Amino acid sequence: MPALTPDTIRTLTETLADLTDYLRENPDPAEALALVEPLLDEYTGLPVQFADTLRALARAVQESPDAPRTAQGDLLITELRTAAWELADQHTLHYVLDDLRDLYGSSPTSEQGCCWCR
Repeated sequence: MPALTPDTIRTLTETLADLTDYLRENPDPAEALALVEPLLDEYTGLPVQFADTLRALARAVQESPDAPRTAQGDLLITELRTAAWELADQHTLHYVLDDLRDLYGSSPTSEQGCCWCR
């Protein structure tokens, strides 16, 4: 695996910002859903990955021999882990995407475009 740098992570966040901008331009809903689908995958999507990232950060800080052992430090580690649990709960967005796809595909107006396109 190539070494990660702050710049590689910035590139990732810039790509997400580009996606957000693109979605604000009202693309075809089927295309929008296809673009967002990998982000909301139940197992590898952003909520799960970011939760894992926060847990790994908490572990790295906690296990660092240079980390100060204070009540404030413990509280910050706990907050990271709590945020990770909250993010992981968002994996259910995967099912929202499924429901949107079903709604779009079975819409009585699908020949005219979905309700977002009219």
